[in-house]
Amino acid sequence: MSPRPDAAQVEAARKLEVHRRVREIEAEILARTPENNPEPSLDRVAECMSLLGDPQHNFPLIHLTGTNGKTTTTRIIERILREMGLSTGRFTSPHLHDMRERISLNGNPIEPERLIDVYDDVLPFIEMVDQRSQAEGGPRMTYFEVMVVLAYAAFSDAPVDVAIVEVGLGGVWDATNVADGKVAVVTPISIDHQRLLGNTVEDIAGEKRGIIKPDAIAIVGRQVPEADEILRLHAQEVGARLEREDDAFGVTERDTAVGGQQITVRGLTGEYADLFLPLFGEHQAHNAAMAIAAVEAFVGGGEQPLDRDVLQTALAEVTSPGRLEIVRRSPTVVVDAAHNAGGVEALRAALNDSFTFTRLIGLIAIMGDKDAESMLEALEPVLDEVVITRNSSPRSMSVGELGELATEVFGADRVHVEPHLVEAIDKAAALADEQGGVGGGVLATGSVVTAADVRAALGVTTT
Repeated sequence: MSPRPDAAQVEAARKLEVHRRVREIEAEILARTPENNPEPSLDRVAECMSLLGDPQHNFPLIHLTGTNGKTTTTRIIERILREMGLSTGRFTSPHLHDMRERISLNGNPIEPERLIDVYDDVLPFIEMVDQRSQAEGGPRMTYFEVMVVLAYAAFSDAPVDVAIVEVGLGGVWDATNVADGKVAVVTPISIDHQRLLGNTVEDIAGEKRGIIKPDAIAIVGRQVPEADEILRLHAQEVGARLEREDDAFGVTERDTAVGGQQITVRGLTGEYADLFLPLFGEHQAHNAAMAIAAVEAFVGGGEQPLDRDVLQTALAEVTSPGRLEIVRRSPTVVVDAAHNAGGVEALRAALNDSFTFTRLIGLIAIMGDKDAESMLEALEPVLDEVVITRNSSPRSMSVGELGELATEVFGADRVHVEPHLVEAIDKAAALADEQGGVGGGVLATGSVVTAADVRAALGVTTT
């Protein structure tokens, strides 16, 4: 007669089975159409939500779009609301290391067991929609659509007091847009994803305006005039209240500080002085201002000021992994997920504003569908040399092609090519140490995947 397993063995076996099942779920979702190739329709996700009883209507929602700054602004909003005692759901994309990061409950990635339960609950309905769509000659639900269904179902099941949801792409036909935001936040709009959203800022703004719904309050960050006018007209058409940065709210004072910056924000209802924000760069101060205005709009319709002590505590604990994040010292290695020209411009300004490197080496890997030349040109003034590599995505630009572009921008004497990421990190670190001494540093950038790969290679996986 074999001995009965003890409690520790049973628990270990249970955890192993949970891990296996989560990996299985991830593989099933990843086998669908990838998020960089969305199917521009809300029909499938709307049908699935309807079959589930429309759980996306069971909680109020703050919806965010824009070209850059969405994830950080989402995280700041969520952290403030949690400090106010609300139960939160947060949906962001893409993830850095684990798919579960996209769906967070009260600041933590969805627990593996809960993910399994929610997935098992919604899968029959997803398969029904798949079958109907394919019978009509259409596709199965996409990777991103399934993640949205999982998120909304999890938020409803929790339940949460509020969901803070970042669009995946655009706005009008983004899968998240089956829900209606009580507050819509539009971060600065610039050129990105031209293949899907259009080649002009006007085209892109026309897509992103779709999250501003009737009777909502729209919190709009600084925009170029063309985008601003499109957002203004749309808000007027649907009867939404528009609150623009610099008119209704904004950053009134900002000073760099150890580990971040000290800011004063004029909100919709009052001024909040001397708040410490542990994030680098002026753009992050503006993200914080949008977040504060969004919370004011949500909790009091923009009529009641927030408690400054609550706000101060929340902001001091904000994190934004992969965004100008220091992941190693000696030499200092900073990772940043900038993946378009607008993001790189903000990154360059932040480097000049918040860091004093004597020698800075770029470690760069960019996706093949991005405007790599513009990104490299924006980085050239702040980088002494660059190490060109590739990240783990199959969409990563080849080192040969990216190396040629870098040589045109930086000159051959400032460009090094290393196809393997770990060796590229070592090379960049050696170059930073070579002449920079204690002031030498490495900037790893070009993609969210690049930032994630470097974090993981250096043993940083917390989010």
